[in-house]
Formats: sequence, structure tokens, C-alpha cells
Amino acid sequence: MNGQGTAIRIDVYSDVICPWCYVGKRRLERALKAWNGSAPVNIHWRPFELNPAMPKNGMDRRQYLDTKFGGPEAARAIYDQVAAAGAAEYIPFAFDRIARTPNTFAAHRLIWLAGQQGKQDELVEVLFRRYFVEGGDIGSLETLSQAAAQAGLDQTATETFLTGDEGVGEVKAEEAAGHRLGIRGVPYFVFNGTSALSGAQPSEQFVAVFQQLTGDSTVGKVGG
Repeated sequence: MNGQGTAIRIDVYSDVICPWCYVGKRRLERALKAWNGSAPVNIHWRPFELNPAMPKNGMDRRQYLDTKFGGPEAARAIYDQVAAAGAAEYIPFAFDRIARTPNTFAAHRLIWLAGQQGKQDELVEVLFRRYFVEGGDIGSLETLSQAAAQAGLDQTATETFLTGDEGVGEVKAEEAAGHRLGIRGVPYFVFNGTSALSGAQPSEQFVAVFQQLTGDSTVGKVGG
């Protein structure tokens, strides 16, 4: 964003298998569209694994639902709620397409890499769509490298990166920083290292934080 004021930094702690994180991303985007640009906004995506003990190759989706919720029927009420929230943000969640729940550490490493190339937001969007709309296995190195290419990263270089260990220490350090902040659930938004919003809050809540941080109450209406 363009603007003359002091930049607003937003660190977004998120996991790419968290549907509320996808909703939160959309609501933040709507708030940014309403924001009048008196201060630029810089967004940094930070890792938070919902299932850090997940096997490296992931888990069959039915088995995962049985373990986490006691079965698909118990999960349905939860997913119906988030699907309704997603529809309001024009996200066509397709939970029935998801065959595997992945280990997301490799995805977080890739998001870290994208951050080095100024492509984080593009990659996060692709990964959310791949998982929640297309039902892709975003724990698969093939799927991740394809997503990277779609987001503007070099696919061959990404494949080399994913088979190495670059970024492992950095991602673990960022996760540890989130835990030191006391984060127990995502999405979690930290503004300039001083203010925070937990959960997929309405867009108006983000705008209110922007106004508080800048002292600028001139802002457009948050639209649909």
C-alpha cells in the first residue's frame, strides 16, 4: 500500500490447514481495501502448526476426523459454521474434497522462502485455495512445488529447497516466538509488535486497530 505515515506491520500467525485463517485473511483484505492509505501496511505470515505431531506424510482425512472430533458427523457442525463464514467472504470451501490432512511444516518452510522473495501473500493464497477448494495434498512436495510456481517462485529451485534443510531453523524460531507470545490458536494478528487480535475478527475490528495505531479516523466503509 502507498502512504506517507509510519508503516503498520502485521505479523499473521496462521496454519494453512486452518479454515478460520483463510476467512481471517479475507476479512483483513477487506479492511485493507477500506483503509485510506495514510500509512503503508506490511504483512508477514508466521508459522503455527495446529498438528505439530502429525506424521510427515500426513494422515487419512477420515482417520484425522475420527481422532480430532470423534468422527465426520461431529465435525460437520463445526465445518458448516466455517463454511457459512467462508461463503460470506466468497470462499467456496470444499471440505469433502480433502482426502488427507497434511503435516504443514514443509508448507511453512516454503512460506518462509516466499517471504525472502516478496511472494508470501501470493503463496499463502495459493496454498489455502489448493487445500480448501481443490482438496490438494499440500504436504506433498510435488503439490508444494507446483503451488510455488503458481505464486511466482521458480519451481526447480523450490524442489531443491524442499529436499534440503534451509529455513528449518528459522521456521522453528518463528514458531517458538509465537508460543512465547502465548498464542494457543490461530489466526492471530500482531500489529507493530504491540497490539493483537485473536481469531477471524470482522473487518471493522482491523480498521479500528489501524485507526488506533495511526490516529487517523478517516477511512472508507468496509464493503462486502
